Amino acid sequence: MAGKDEALGIIKYELTDLRQRIIDNHIRARQKASGKTIASLRVEITENSGILWGRKVFGTLETGRRPGRVPKGFYKIILDWIEAKGIRVEKPKTFAYFIARKIAREGTQLYRDGGRDDIYSKEIERTIQSVMEKVFGIFERDIKHINLNSNENRGV
Repeated sequence: MAGKDEALGIIKYELTDLRQRIIDNHIRARQKASGKTIASLRVEITENSGILWGRKVFGTLETGRRPGRVPKGFYKIILDWIEAKGIRVEKPKTFAYFIARKIAREGTQLYRDGGRDDIYSKEIERTIQSVMEKVFGIFERDIKHINLNSNENRGV
């Protein structure tokens, strides 16, 4: 079980590191407003795996929001965003309403610009590679140990 526990420890470390790199990239990209997305990122380790959870809208950090139907009261979400960003306008509710309409018609600016891949996509690839290398190293070491013990028992 030592190999399994060691592997889960690696997964926990790597997912925790991934979480922090995503947060750093999110802040560096000046996307942080209320902090709800950052607060939603949490690492969960189960008996056999690990998961990095995030809120439902997490994917829009790289893709932006496409045009189309928006939730009822979407302007209120935009109003909260305006306040969280510290944007000062004369009529915040009216401003939020028009931004919400524009997003519904055209999508967000990030979406219209074609998105990006530097918030989590590259970081996930990096984490997968690191986990594979480290966990493979554990199993390779364990297999060598098994083979050595097996050869000793046969008198080789």
